[in-house]
Amino acid sequence: MRASAVTSEAMNTNIAVKASSWVDKLKKWVMVVGPGLIVMLADTDAGCLITAAQSGATYGYAMVLPQIALIPILFMVQEITVRLGIITKKGHGELIRQYFGRYWAYISAITLMISCIGALLTEFIGIAGVGELFGISKFVTVPMSTAVLILIGFAGSYRRVEKIGILFGIFELTFIIGIFMVHPNMGSFMQGIQSVPIHDSSYVYLIAANVGSVIMPWMIFYQQSAVVDKHLKPSMIKKEQTDTFVGTFITQGIMIGFVVLFAATVFTTHMKASEDTVSDLVYSMGNFIGIQNAKAILGSSILGGALVAAIVVVLAGTWGMTEVLNWRHSLNERVNKSNIGFYTMYAITLMISAGLVLFNKNLVSTAITVEVVNALMIPIVLGFLLVLESKALPKQFRMKGIYKFLTIAFSLIVMGFGVYMVGPVFGL
Repeated sequence: MRASAVTSEAMNTNIAVKASSWVDKLKKWVMVVGPGLIVMLADTDAGCLITAAQSGATYGYAMVLPQIALIPILFMVQEITVRLGIITKKGHGELIRQYFGRYWAYISAITLMISCIGALLTEFIGIAGVGELFGISKFVTVPMSTAVLILIGFAGSYRRVEKIGILFGIFELTFIIGIFMVHPNMGSFMQGIQSVPIHDSSYVYLIAANVGSVIMPWMIFYQQSAVVDKHLKPSMIKKEQTDTFVGTFITQGIMIGFVVLFAATVFTTHMKASEDTVSDLVYSMGNFIGIQNAKAILGSSILGGALVAAIVVVLAGTWGMTEVLNWRHSLNERVNKSNIGFYTMYAITLMISAGLVLFNKNLVSTAITVEVVNALMIPIVLGFLLVLESKALPKQFRMKGIYKFLTIAFSLIVMGFGVYMVGPVFGL
């Protein structure tokens, strides 16, 4: 009996040790998780969701395959920022200034701000559009959301800002309810993803818009500065890469979900709808699931995406500019004389973007145009990123072998898309 009791006690101790070890591992991962997840949730902002909806409404399931193909390059690009930030403990703007000089640093900063202002315009247009669905004027929703975003940024804690951003981003997932309500046909889905009308110039243009809506300049600046501000260590690189990997599948799952939602409804029924604004999306979908359902489901999804993206975008722009200018730029310090420039730039960027939306009489969405402009800037952004990866990192932290080959190859393909789009965009 005694031997049996001892054996039982030993087993219980072993189980307790294993459980404790598992809990410890989970705690360590939770401490790291965040930068990859929030930047990926921001990747599916209001403009991206409108672009995905337009893609599904116009070309059905044929736009699903390009979204799947973008998964590897999206992860590869963002995980480079993880290694650069954690090892060098410097943001993207700082590294460009250090290795390429002030001239190129200013070029990169201008590129970043064009991307950020364009993105913030679509976020505020999205917020205004959701408010107007429920009869609330943009003169209420835009200033109110601007004030909230400024207060969040002035909280004096990166971790707090990150948690609030992820909470906003979770609301994006409400669109899943809509997919269950429209019952997509799997046969049509499988047939559609095998049909890629690459010879259709409009289809290629829309692919470029989707490329620009998935790989954005501000994402690179944000995640690299975020891992620095979160004080992540080299031992945490793999955990942060996992965070980025999971976020990559979530963001592309959301994009594919919106394509499917509108492919299964608007495209299938041959409705000649133009999904240019939030109200366009809602009223098109309202024909299939009811207007009130569409307002609640799409409204919360777009609002969540717009708010998390606004946080990430304005921080990316502020971090990037202040890094290039060599100003103090940490979210972990409350406002004081030494960092007043950082917080002032943060607030002014939001207020200027909000003002442009408020005093623009024609709020027809600029979403697809903004995403294509992002595609045009990709060669500059990815070019800097790949060179920094080979120059700023010690050998043991650089890409190697087949992974390096694939990353460079995929990057060149995406950069080629950006160059290719110069003609269609500027009418050449």
